[in-house]
Amino acid sequence: MSARPRLGILLAVVATVATVAVPSAAAHAAPQVPKTAVLDGSRLQQTRIRLDQGDPQLGRALKDLTARADNWLDQGPWTVVDKPKPAPGGDVHDYLSQAPYWWPSQPKTTDNPWGCPYVQRDGQRNPEVDTGTDRQDVEKVFDSTYDLSLAWYYTGKKQYAEKAATVLRTWFLAPDTRMNPNLNHGQFIPCKYDGRAIGIIDFSQSYTSVLDAIAILDTGAPGWSKGDRTAMRAWNTDFRDWLANSTFGKEEGAAKNNHGTFYDMQLAALAYATGDRDLARRTVLDARALRIDPQIAADGSQPQELARTRSWHYSTFDLVAYTRLAAIGRHVGVNLWSYEGPDGQSLFKAVGYLLPAATGAEPWAHPELEFHRFAASDIVHAAADAGDRAAQAAVPKLETPPGGDLWALRPAAEQLDSIAG
Repeated sequence: MSARPRLGILLAVVATVATVAVPSAAAHAAPQVPKTAVLDGSRLQQTRIRLDQGDPQLGRALKDLTARADNWLDQGPWTVVDKPKPAPGGDVHDYLSQAPYWWPSQPKTTDNPWGCPYVQRDGQRNPEVDTGTDRQDVEKVFDSTYDLSLAWYYTGKKQYAEKAATVLRTWFLAPDTRMNPNLNHGQFIPCKYDGRAIGIIDFSQSYTSVLDAIAILDTGAPGWSKGDRTAMRAWNTDFRDWLANSTFGKEEGAAKNNHGTFYDMQLAALAYATGDRDLARRTVLDARALRIDPQIAADGSQPQELARTRSWHYSTFDLVAYTRLAAIGRHVGVNLWSYEGPDGQSLFKAVGYLLPAATGAEPWAHPELEFHRFAASDIVHAAADAGDRAAQAAVPKLETPPGGDLWALRPAAEQLDSIAG
């Protein structure tokens, strides 16, 4: 055989081996960057790449995340229309929740079935609020879609994406089961109010997780169609407009404590997710003088939250909103972490005020019905990521939250201690 035929055979073999042994460019293509409102999409992409490369630390965190996601696979979907009675307005598609800290003051009788009038017991949750309303179900919608979408993004397992898509379509989009895009009957008080502006926090404390879950699914998740994306964006636009323009929305926006912070965070996130970057940027900028200046003291304490019977919970809770708002600011060119008020108020100082208790170095010196040290873990992570050296030094001393520390996979603060505890 001449050299030329042998060379041809050799080249053919090499070409065949190369075809088999070297994956295509598409197989190594980087995952898409989700256009998330709170989470940093580019960071999620890099985390996914590190997981694909076998990062052992991330692999351990992923096991905790997928355990949570697996738990949702045989639950739900949930719908706003299956509560025993519709909201006071009579429309079964309206969301309904009951004020958690209000209790009957009289025995329940035929003539007074609710035991009215209701009286307030701050920090003490009335178990009635967990039956007959939509509150617990909507929290499952928020938590499940977040866990499932993240699990799909990091593992590529379609069952996670398909389940998240089913949960979202059932609660928000399907004509027979969808929720109306308003909160007119949030945190009603029997025999007193059919709904209150304060009920907006039912959504504002967690709904940004849904916005980020949608953005993750929008990167090409199986079971989540172009029609779903369009319909969900329309729902969020209607909800954004209700939040900005309704009487309840304006009243909640005027709140001076954590309710106002969460309102700003939710409005900014909805504005960003629906394409109104100007509203998102303006909301974050205004929060400097409107929220940080009056809410955070020069020493970093939050006086209005310290006055509560659950002062640790509410101090960390308010900072969940602030750190998420700062994350949204990053997307629209505002560095909320760098802001200092006229008396030196700042987010860094607010986190720093909590560090001694968060690390276990000192006891919490204010009223707290149920102290959980781990409640501060995410906000300390957020401050550390933003460059605060004291927070960075505190991270190794944090108490791990139940279910594991998932910060590396979803670097956005969550409310880690349950108000229902």
